[in-house]
Amino acid sequence: SNLNINDVLGNYSLTLIDVLDTLAVMGNSSEFQKAVKLVIDTVSFDKDSTVQVFEATIRVLGSLLSAHIIITDSKQPFGDMTIKDYDNELLHLARDLAVRLLPAFENTKTGIPYPRVNLKKGVPPDSHNETCTAGAGSLLVEFGILSRLLGDSTFEWVARRAVKALWSLRNNNTGLLGNVVNIQTGHWVGKQSGLGAGSDSFYEYLLKSYILFGEKEDLEMFNAAYRNIQNHLRRGREACNEGEGDPPLYVNVNMYTGQLMNTWIDSLQAFFPGLQVLIGDVEDAICLHAFYYAIWKRYGALPERYNWQLQAPDVPFYPLRPELVESTYLLYQATKNPFYLHVGMDILQSLEKYTKAKCGYATLHHVVEKTQEDRMESFFLSETCKYLYLLFDEENPVHQSGNKFMFTTEGHVVSVDGRFRSSLWGDILPGQEGSAPRAKPSEPKAANFSSNCNRVPDERRYLLPLKSNYMRQIDQMVGLI
Repeated sequence: SNLNINDVLGNYSLTLIDVLDTLAVMGNSSEFQKAVKLVIDTVSFDKDSTVQVFEATIRVLGSLLSAHIIITDSKQPFGDMTIKDYDNELLHLARDLAVRLLPAFENTKTGIPYPRVNLKKGVPPDSHNETCTAGAGSLLVEFGILSRLLGDSTFEWVARRAVKALWSLRNNNTGLLGNVVNIQTGHWVGKQSGLGAGSDSFYEYLLKSYILFGEKEDLEMFNAAYRNIQNHLRRGREACNEGEGDPPLYVNVNMYTGQLMNTWIDSLQAFFPGLQVLIGDVEDAICLHAFYYAIWKRYGALPERYNWQLQAPDVPFYPLRPELVESTYLLYQATKNPFYLHVGMDILQSLEKYTKAKCGYATLHHVVEKTQEDRMESFFLSETCKYLYLLFDEENPVHQSGNKFMFTTEGHVVSVDGRFRSSLWGDILPGQEGSAPRAKPSEPKAANFSSNCNRVPDERRYLLPLKSNYMRQIDQMVGLI
């Protein structure tokens, strides 16, 4: 129940596995090869260890698959990352882990998985029947990649069934989902609808599943969800960079009524501007990013929860999260505005100043007092460092034309290529038995239609992305001035 110390470690060299593709992205082939061999030689999932299905999937399964794809890529875009006598060991490890996670999907009346599973014994007898929307609905990218690499539909099928089950439980009036659901009854236990903890990556994976697999229904679900988010969660003036009123902000509301539930937002929500960049809603992304950056400027970190009404942290720790860096990186890619390089430099200097410790970088126990905890989450190396590195590395293979890459919710890099877009089991996905051939997917489009996927015009590249009076307004809103 402790938000900060949770059962994600798994006793299987979590950080070593989670960091594999970071070494490749940084072009460090010798360390990448060394780390891969260490994983092959020492890692086993045959352990009496209870793990979160979601965390094991995004941190471990995702990284094993990413590293396998990098090793076997005939183009070798990151330099020579091949492993001598490599015999798909990482893919076999990934399959072994996924098989151990499958019991979570059994014996649930809705198809929504249990949140935890014991790697040796299956679902623990004292398991809760409650899980969060993000935890149950953000498995499709990794499970889908595994299925398509193996030619075995099982993994994608269970993950897609969970997504569809959650989607079917959205409210008829608002179209919103809650954040905690009972996996046996389908009853919403947590009625909060927001973009942060408990919900975030569910929306992210609707879009990213479409980008990777080209399944039209994923895009349709995302566009509907995005419209409902704009209608019910967004507060403030209509346009980001013009007009009167408060800055745009996405709040937590009751899924049934759309009424405000509380006055805090959490640091995980800082991923959303990056997602808006992917769908082409760059203007709105600029505004929301500026809000989180203002909070960062005030504290030199993002508190886990920030109360925008009280202008103070509700939950004051910062576990080196990557979401603000991720959105900064994606906004720089979309706009090429040097402002975002300055944001990255700010973040980098804060990390060096406040979180650096003798043997790594430490979670901040309190963003005001800058006290540290003896803990460095694996996502610091997997995501925070990777996105910072890529922000400043203009020539990285990730950015070169001809190479198309997508990042998982844990920052693992996956090549977007044809083999993931052809599935041999289109007729046996949940709810598609005997259905007609699927139509060619339409192109993704921002659901609010007020903006498009064109890059920000060149003449704006060297202006502040947000007009200075709106920047000041946001600074006032978070108590900076």
